[in-house]
Amino acid sequence: MNESLCSSAAPVLDAARLEALFSGYGSDFYGGEAITQTEHALQCAALAEAAGETPAVIVASLLHDVGHLVMAESASEDRRHQDVGARALEGVFGEDVLAPIRLHVPAKRYLCAVDAAYYETLSQASRDSLALQGGPFTPEQLADFERLPHFAAAVRLRRYDDLAKVVGASTPDLQHYLQLCARVMREHV
Repeated sequence: MNESLCSSAAPVLDAARLEALFSGYGSDFYGGEAITQTEHALQCAALAEAAGETPAVIVASLLHDVGHLVMAESASEDRRHQDVGARALEGVFGEDVLAPIRLHVPAKRYLCAVDAAYYETLSQASRDSLALQGGPFTPEQLADFERLPHFAAAVRLRRYDDLAKVVGASTPDLQHYLQLCARVMREHV
């Protein structure tokens, strides 16, 4: 896979660098969870694939936290990993990939507002980050979020994100999903 994974305006994420990010910083533990960043990404993509999602949503599921890996390399980036990741992937992926990545944090706030039982399903690390992210949506924020073109895909990605924290889960390897990334990139250009 030789395609670049972002435009020249953002740090270049070609296949080798993306693979290196997952192999290097991806081996760090994922927040307060007992799995690595890479394990989390692979589990999230595998859940989306098993659910029959489109290739774009599967790729978004794999790359939804790539901003954490980019930020691990650069202290100059802000701390909103969803925006950092989406910016790093602009120019090579369309909004069907970028929007769910950008919206997966607001999707947690959305789900907490529409489903009273949802909060109880969150891990402690996810509950802790919810407070930092602004807590559940207000009714006005909820209505605004539901009007966004890719909100439903972001909500589904969020559900995969929440489930993708299983120690020792079996998934396809990174190369399987990098090949899918290349296909989605070719379809975008």
